[in-house]
Amino acid sequence: MSKIKKIKARQVFDSRGNPTIETEVFTNNVSASAICPSGASTGSFEAYEKRDKNNKKYLGKSVLSAVNTVNTKISKLLINRNPHNQEAIDKLLIDLDGTEQKSKLGANAILSVSIAVKKLSAKIKKVPLYKCFFVKKNFLLPYPLMNIINGGAHANNGLRIQEFMIRPDKAKNFTEAMRICFIIINNLRKLIKDANLSTSVGDEGGFAPMIESNTDALDLIVKAISKSGFKNGRDVSICLDVAANELFKGNKYSIHSKKYENVEKNILSYKKIVKKYKIKSIEDPFAENDWLGWSKLTKSLGTTQIVGDDLYVTNLSRLKKGFLNSSSNSILIKLNQIGTVTETLEVIKFAQKIGFSTIISHRSGDSEDTFISDLAVGTNSNQIKTGSLARSERVSKYNQLLRIEEKLNKKSNMALL
Repeated sequence: MSKIKKIKARQVFDSRGNPTIETEVFTNNVSASAICPSGASTGSFEAYEKRDKNNKKYLGKSVLSAVNTVNTKISKLLINRNPHNQEAIDKLLIDLDGTEQKSKLGANAILSVSIAVKKLSAKIKKVPLYKCFFVKKNFLLPYPLMNIINGGAHANNGLRIQEFMIRPDKAKNFTEAMRICFIIINNLRKLIKDANLSTSVGDEGGFAPMIESNTDALDLIVKAISKSGFKNGRDVSICLDVAANELFKGNKYSIHSKKYENVEKNILSYKKIVKKYKIKSIEDPFAENDWLGWSKLTKSLGTTQIVGDDLYVTNLSRLKKGFLNSSSNSILIKLNQIGTVTETLEVIKFAQKIGFSTIISHRSGDSEDTFISDLAVGTNSNQIKTGSLARSERVSKYNQLLRIEEKLNKKSNMALL
């Protein structure tokens, strides 16, 4: 039986140039590593990210204490453990921390180890990583929710909504999905240039033109879809990540303009743009504790996909509350919001059991690590959100999905929407 013989963590850097943690786990002759991502727009119920706030050499952003925790406490705990027993490894990590939000050790320290162990197990077995989750056959490829215009906390423009995305709903395979997105992005670039706006990109690779109106951004996207030869709402759908936590004050929201308005007025505004722009998905339309507002919107918009991110933070107890309150019909899955692979899989299984769509997601501070691509396929999650077709930390995930599709050949289909 294989046993963990060594664990080594180090400080590396993420896509925003901030420090993050990478952990490598070894047996006698095999090793695997994982890099923990970091979010810019975060929910207050997320698992704790440990940083050295008093270390001025790195402006309070280093993760050297988390690295030390892995190299000492965690390493001592896991030496000679079985890397194939993920649940046991993760339980040891959870128990060692002993806090609800992993604030003692830091979820970044714990997750880097958890993912590395999962990768190591697959390597030892000489099995593709996507085959090491709970789906064993009839694998499905996820539809990309591709970020094409950035706003909010991911850009320095005046857009209220954080992410404007496209989803190639009629793509017959993942290769075709990427081709459709590629064409639309290139036509969108031309339209932005023609309007004498900048084609620089935000944190997640989407364009960040200096515009302030949500509808101006939506108009640009509709034009790009049409110019590419596709029909909006049929071939390609527009999807939004509002990140309403950032736009919430005094029980009111400044989502659709700079003016703060109540839930009822915001629901009316949502209904208008959903109808006009044929929007199929809205993530975080209201704040993380506005359960009633979420329920009202979900009921009001009917078949529209309403995605909980900050609302659920990949936490099973919050997801169960949302299900009982009919707060949404979809969940965004981010490993570092909860801190271990096992807990993440539990959330995905429950979400799918209750009929929610599951969307595997990156973070704004990401890396070349492609674990989430395999996770999406290995859980038959029907969508993946990993940024635009720009910046290698985003494109690496898409490239991994193309490789997986090639390996599966004709044994795969696109997931159901």
